[in-house]
Amino acid sequence: MGVLKYQILQIILPLVTAPYIARVLGPEKIGIYSYTFNVASYFMIFANLGIANYGNREIAKARQNYEKLNQTFSNIVSLHMGLTIVMMLFYTLYLCFWKKDIYSYICFIYLIGTFFDINWFFFGIEKFKITVTRNTIIRLISVVSIFIFVKDQNDLWKYILIMALGNAIGQSAVWIVVPQYIKLVKPQWKEIKKHVKPLLILFIPVIAVSLYKSMDKIMIGTFSNNTQLGYFENAEKIINIPLSLITAVGTVMLPKMSNMVASGNSKQILNYIKISIKYVMIIAIAFSFGTAAIAPVFTPLFFGKSFIESGVLIQMLSITIPFIAFANVLRTQFLIPNSYDRSYTISILLGAGLNVIVNVLLIPQLGALGAVIGTIIAETSVCLIQSVAVSNRLPILQYVKESIYFIFLGLGMYFLIIKMGQKCESTFWTLGCQILVGGVVYLTGAMIFLYNTRDEIFLNILNHLKYKIEKRKKI
Repeated sequence: MGVLKYQILQIILPLVTAPYIARVLGPEKIGIYSYTFNVASYFMIFANLGIANYGNREIAKARQNYEKLNQTFSNIVSLHMGLTIVMMLFYTLYLCFWKKDIYSYICFIYLIGTFFDINWFFFGIEKFKITVTRNTIIRLISVVSIFIFVKDQNDLWKYILIMALGNAIGQSAVWIVVPQYIKLVKPQWKEIKKHVKPLLILFIPVIAVSLYKSMDKIMIGTFSNNTQLGYFENAEKIINIPLSLITAVGTVMLPKMSNMVASGNSKQILNYIKISIKYVMIIAIAFSFGTAAIAPVFTPLFFGKSFIESGVLIQMLSITIPFIAFANVLRTQFLIPNSYDRSYTISILLGAGLNVIVNVLLIPQLGALGAVIGTIIAETSVCLIQSVAVSNRLPILQYVKESIYFIFLGLGMYFLIIKMGQKCESTFWTLGCQILVGGVVYLTGAMIFLYNTRDEIFLNILNHLKYKIEKRKKI
């Protein structure tokens, strides 16, 4: 529940800060920030070496044995810190010989945050509240700082500094509670070496994913311009809002599923996956069609008229939401817990390869739109390849069939919302009505379907609500 609350906060805070930053900094400055941060993020990616998923999985497997847990944590964290120091040295060389602007220097602070990053440990022992509480406090302080210190385009360096310091302080703060759960022991080089090969296997998809996440932005900045990058940055920011809520399911379920795999509870695993896919897809389809439908009215109201081109990008990127959601469940609840690292890696590599090819061909002519097309092709390909890879173990076609009704329901909601936007002026009142009407239509249709198909979870929720109401009446 704590993770869900934090993800809701993740949705709310960008809705508070993004309009202000868009108007104060403008498309070009936001593009500069995006380019600078995404270059620095490559050094962070190599420092992490796939530890986020691997560390989570290994800690989840070892958590029943305190001595093994201590040794596993000490070995992985030592390897992680060593890699980060190496990448800090490489980034210093990059600053000395290639980039000497203040923005790139400030981004070094992100690497300090990476050095102290042990989120994977707390996720592995399922102590989500610790990271959620920390992130909530830091993000709220960052938001307040942005409104206080960032006043015009010359304050871009302040914006980057606030974001980087928030990250570094947040990652460092959790070390205070580490002794409550773990005892640091002397790392064993022989054991550390055993982690390297599986880490490298999991690192390949991490670097591949970065090719169509961070590299998208670097290529727009290189082959097009920072203004186009600013449009893309804000469009992706909106798409990431629903995705952060959807992918929270994977964050919570990965350690649970890894622990179940270690215990050999295969029947329960299949049941969890079935439920997760059904409800994740209901939410993903709603966000996909809903976001695409409100984008023409939402974008100029939210970001200002200087970002109106982001509207089309948001509409197109909305296509990726169901594919990312479906693949996320397969990845975090089946592929990674069951050590299907090869299938996972191949799918990501092929998706990344397609993305880079499309980007090289289209970004010089189409700018941000070319990157969006590349992202759609990549995310769709990854989802399809992962689905084929697990089709002999999971009833993929059955999962897809259960989503068809919601696709048609989403289409109906989409056309209704679009029609409202075309007939009414682009005002906050219109936007509010679109969201309200669309939400009521989709939610009503979904509830009718779940009731008629006697969905067990939905009926349990109804019975629980009925019990609560009857209990209150008696009082």
